[in-house]
Amino acid sequence: MGKITGFLEFDRKIEAYEPVEERLKNYKEFTVPLPEKELKNQGARCMDCGIPFCHSGCPLGNLIPDFNDAVYRGKWDKASEILHSTNNFPEFTGRLCPAPCEEACVLGINEDPVSIENIEKNIVETAFEKGWITAKPPLSRTGKKVAIVGSGPAGLATAQQLNRAGHDVTVFERDEKPGGLLRYGIPDFKMEKNVIDRRLEVLKEEGITFKCGVHIGVDIKADDLKHDFDAIVLTGGATVRRNLPIEGADLKGVVQAMDFLGQNNRRVDGIKELGEEIKATGKNVIVIGGGDTGSDCIGTSFRHGANSVSNFEIMPMATKDRPEGQPWPFWPMRLRTSSSHKEGAERFFSISTKKFIGDKDGNLTGLITSEVEWIKTPGQRPQLKEVEGTEKEWKCDLALLALGFTGSENTVASQLGLEMDARTNIKASENDYKTNVPGVFAAGDQRRGQSLIVWAISEGRQAAHHVDKYLMGETALPLKGEGDLPRV
Repeated sequence: MGKITGFLEFDRKIEAYEPVEERLKNYKEFTVPLPEKELKNQGARCMDCGIPFCHSGCPLGNLIPDFNDAVYRGKWDKASEILHSTNNFPEFTGRLCPAPCEEACVLGINEDPVSIENIEKNIVETAFEKGWITAKPPLSRTGKKVAIVGSGPAGLATAQQLNRAGHDVTVFERDEKPGGLLRYGIPDFKMEKNVIDRRLEVLKEEGITFKCGVHIGVDIKADDLKHDFDAIVLTGGATVRRNLPIEGADLKGVVQAMDFLGQNNRRVDGIKELGEEIKATGKNVIVIGGGDTGSDCIGTSFRHGANSVSNFEIMPMATKDRPEGQPWPFWPMRLRTSSSHKEGAERFFSISTKKFIGDKDGNLTGLITSEVEWIKTPGQRPQLKEVEGTEKEWKCDLALLALGFTGSENTVASQLGLEMDARTNIKASENDYKTNVPGVFAAGDQRRGQSLIVWAISEGRQAAHHVDKYLMGETALPLKGEGDLPRV
C-alpha cells in the first residue's frame, strides 16, 4: 500500500491552524488545508504492514490502507468509494474523531503514525467538491416503516442504512434541526453546521423523512409510535448531565456546559429566542472538567471575550507518552492538548472544587478548591484524598460544569417498559441491539453510554443490520468491517 519506502521518506504532517488572534474573531473552522501533493505523501507513509491494526483500532473497521493507497495514487474517487463503504459520515469523523486508528497504527510504535484522520477529511471534502456524493435512493421499497428517535450520528447512520434496505424511515428529533450534539453541542469552530446540512440534503433526497420539534414521550406517546411503525430504534444519546453537588451549586453563574454550548450554537445559527443569556464576555471563567466538552467551553469563552479562562481537572496530569500498562495498539490515556487549550487557557490538575461563593443577590463571585491525590492500593479502586493545607479561593464569575453524562433520559423507556442497565442506559444486547420489548432497538450512547462519534456511527450501522434482519428475516446490510457496495 502506498509507496514502499514512503514512511522512511516523509514526516507526518497535519493541517496548520490560523493564528489565535485571527480565529478568535469568529466561529468559523480555522484549519489550513495541506496541498494535494503533501496529502499524497501522507498517504504514501502507510507501510503495507502485514496486519493493519488500524482496522481494529477503528470502531467502524474502516479500510484505511486501501484509501491511503488510493490517495497516494491520486485516485480520489476510488478513495471516496472505499471510505464511504464503511463510514456514512467521514466529514464528521474527519473533523471530530480522536483517531483511535492512529493510536493503533503500526508506524506509531516507534515513529509518528500516519495522519489518517486528516486524509479521511480531505477525501470526503474532495468528494463533495467534485460532486461525487449524490443521493442513491433504493430501487424498491419493502413497505416496512421504521421510526428512529434521535438524529445524532447514531440515528442518522441507522436511518441511512435502513433506507438503503428499502424501508420507509422517519427520524424524530425534539430540537429545531437534526444533528443532536453535532449541531447543539459541538462548536462551529470545530465543525460548521453547513457540514451537517449538506449531508442531510442527501439523506432527504434518498427518501428519509425528518420530523423536528417533536419530542417522543411528550408530544407523541411511545406506545402510539409503536402502534404506527414496524420497528423503533432509540438513538437519543446519553443526555443526563452530571452535577456537582456542593454548596453554592445553585448560584447564578454555575452553568452546565451543554446549556452554554447549545445556546451559543443557536446564537451563531441566528436564533433570537434564547432565553436567559449565558455569555463569558468580560468574565473570569473556570471550566470544571478536562475532557472534550471542557475544551469546547474554553474555545467558546475566548470567542466571547472572557477576561480569563482556567480549566480544572480532578485527575493527575497524564503523561505525553503512553502510560505504563497501556501498550500499543491500545488507546492510551495520555495528555492531550486541544487547539482551544492553546488559545490561552491555564490548566490545573489534581484539583477539586469544594464550594461556590456568591454575593447577597445570589450571583457567583468565586469558588474554593483543594489539591487532591489518588491513593492506589493493590486490588482496589484508587481513593481520592484531599491534601491538607491546600485550600485556595479563586475569583470566578462563570463556572462551566463539563463533567460528562450519567446516562440517558428514560421517559420513552418507561413508557415502553424497557429494561435499563446499572448505568441507566437502555438494556439492549450487543449481539442484536434488541431491547426486552419486541420491535424496539437501541443504539449509540443511549445503549452503550457516553462515547465517541465514531462509535455512534458504528452502533447505528450495526443496529440497522439487525433491524433489517428482524423485519425481513435476512439482510444484506453489513456489519463492522464489511464494506457496503460502493455508494456515495
